[in-house]
Amino acid sequence: MTGVPASAAGGTGRPAPGGKLGAAAVNQASLWNIANILTMVRLVLVPAFVVLMLQDGGYDPAWRAWAWAAFAVAMITDIFDGHLARTYNLVTDFGKIADPIADKAIMAAGLICLSALGDLPWWVTGVILFRELGITLMRFWVIRHGIIPASRGGKMKTLAQGTAVGMYVLALTGPLATLRFWVMAVAVLLTVVTGLDYVRQAIVLRRKGLAEERAAAGSER
Repeated sequence: MTGVPASAAGGTGRPAPGGKLGAAAVNQASLWNIANILTMVRLVLVPAFVVLMLQDGGYDPAWRAWAWAAFAVAMITDIFDGHLARTYNLVTDFGKIADPIADKAIMAAGLICLSALGDLPWWVTGVILFRELGITLMRFWVIRHGIIPASRGGKMKTLAQGTAVGMYVLALTGPLATLRFWVMAVAVLLTVVTGLDYVRQAIVLRRKGLAEERAAAGSER
């Protein structure tokens, strides 16, 4: 079933010439929904953020403010694109791949720029990026046994990371500069704790999946 009306096919029930091309065009057009557009905007904002962040050596408060604005927009679109995709059934293969890439890219760009400028210790950047990459690879490792859903702790981690990095991007001084240190400390703590919890979930999920596979293989004998 192609979804092409019989009248459009000449009334014979056979696809009209170019019917396959038309169906392909419809499928391709479905990629251009609001959720995917927001994801693409976030991808474009990654290099824009880096350029703004590193202008004039990376220490000009005005340029840092513009970089913060780009970072903030990227984080806000991260909240809305997934919600829109799930609510209005706009989930696509492109979105499944591009959305997590965009999420990791903007956060990695912020952390690496901050560490390169000496505003953030490299070990903080290393811990966060190692966790994000490790959990992503681990999800692929156990995907045949099931999906590890995003936890409440994971969502709190993302919020804490985004808030902390945003505060470091701004040229803050005084009490706010002290506050951002503690916000980043909370973000790092949540990064480690939730990462360990995801590892635990993955091990349990894999063991359960392997046990079910062995049980199924035994029942077939």
